[in-house]
Amino acid sequence: MKCLIKSEPREGLWLKTAPVPEIGPDDVLIRINKTGICGTDIHIWDWDEWAAKTVPIPLITGHEFAGQIVELGRNVEGLQIGQRCTGEGHLIGKQSRQSRAGKFHLDPETRGIGVNEQGAFAQYLRLPAFNVVPLPDDISDDIGAILDPLGNAVHTALSFDLVGEDVLITGAGPIGIMAAAVARHVGARHIVITDVNQVRLDLAAKVADVVTVNVAEQDLDEVCSRLKMREGFDVGLEMSGNQRALDQMIEALVTGGRIALLGIPPGKSPVDWSRIVFKSITIKGVYGREIFETWYKMIAMLENGLDVSDVITHRFGVDEFEQGFAAMKSGRSGKVVLDWT
Repeated sequence: MKCLIKSEPREGLWLKTAPVPEIGPDDVLIRINKTGICGTDIHIWDWDEWAAKTVPIPLITGHEFAGQIVELGRNVEGLQIGQRCTGEGHLIGKQSRQSRAGKFHLDPETRGIGVNEQGAFAQYLRLPAFNVVPLPDDISDDIGAILDPLGNAVHTALSFDLVGEDVLITGAGPIGIMAAAVARHVGARHIVITDVNQVRLDLAAKVADVVTVNVAEQDLDEVCSRLKMREGFDVGLEMSGNQRALDQMIEALVTGGRIALLGIPPGKSPVDWSRIVFKSITIKGVYGREIFETWYKMIAMLENGLDVSDVITHRFGVDEFEQGFAAMKSGRSGKVVLDWT
């Protein structure tokens, strides 16, 4: 089979051939139709410090996918050959207190396909049946291939009640944009998204009914005044990993405001904890998706009118993968999808 593999400890990925995976009794074999390129894949491509410490070589990368089941392990029930699906890319253990309590997304033994285990940038993927998420007929393979990052957006956005609330989102990357769409779908009042990248702010305005603010050129306080928000935002969704953005968010929140923190800073960063204490701000760290509650919620929302299709801005065949990674690295794209058919 064709696959994109990290075969050398340096920049890049390589299109090679590998054996089709052999499945175990509790696994399924999925023929991959579409995959999404993730920011994590960019780190692996660049072979930065995190990737060098985390990723074994050789490794087939990729963890955002949609495909079709072509083989079932002998113990697998409830799934069928030919069934369209995507899947949860976090492979959990079964022994931790968190996992045994059903809080699978908090399991400390979690390993990731395409990061620690062989991944989805391939024509075929072996996946535990437990991790399979069937796709309804009205969800396309393109959308199925980006349900993983949409799940990050949904998990973050639904961390707090947003009905009637004023929401500030810092970072107009694809996940921030999809979080804005989710916030609008569930009934937030004013939704403001900030960035310094005007291309992505323009994309945010196309995908969702939001107010965009280029903080390099506009004053956030003036926008709040125009929206008649006298006290500030109720909820902040921090998607950028930028310390200045977090500082600005803390100042822009009401006393008693709440922050869901998905963005990862590049290293240690100073935090003015006194402001957080005196403003009684609640901060929740968010990682991945709640397994499987987030999947249920986002599929239900997609079936009930949530539309994030415009966040996909580039599509390439797998033989054009270098163009796909170049588009993703340019900072001028939304989600990039690779076609394996």
